[in-house]
Amino acid sequence: MDEKVLNILLVEDDQVDVMNVRRAFEKNRIVNPLFIAGDGIEALEILRGGLVPAARRIVLLDLNMPRMTGIEFLRELRKDPMFMHTPVVVLTTSNDDRDKIEAYNLNVAGYLIKPVTFIDFVELMASLNKYWTLVELP
Repeated sequence: MDEKVLNILLVEDDQVDVMNVRRAFEKNRIVNPLFIAGDGIEALEILRGGLVPAARRIVLLDLNMPRMTGIEFLRELRKDPMFMHTPVVVLTTSNDDRDKIEAYNLNVAGYLIKPVTFIDFVELMASLNKYWTLVELP
C-alpha cells in the first residue's frame, strides 16, 4: 500500500455536502479511501468497529448534525485512548467563535469553513489533500 494514502472518515449528515466532497475528490484526482458516517454516533461505531484502517487515518468533521453533534463526537473521541490522537479537521458552515474555541480545545488539526461555491470547495479539498500528503502521520 502507498505510504502516502490517507484513510479519510467524513462525518457529514448532509448528502449534498457528501456528494460535493466526492466530486471535489474526483476533480482533484484524490484517490484516498473515503469512509462516510452520517453523524457522530455512526462515526464512533465505524471507528470502533475497525472499518477505517488505523494507518494514516484522519477525520473530516461537520459540527451541525443530528443525534450527536461534531463537538460531542470530539469529546467522545478524545476520551478514548484508541482514538484520542486521531487527527480531526472540522469542515463546517459554523463561523461561531464558541465552536472554534471548543474545537481547538479538543485538539482539532484545523477548522475550515465550507466555501459557498463549488469551485472554492474544490480548491479547499486540493489544499487540504496537499497538506496531509506532506504531513508525517503514523
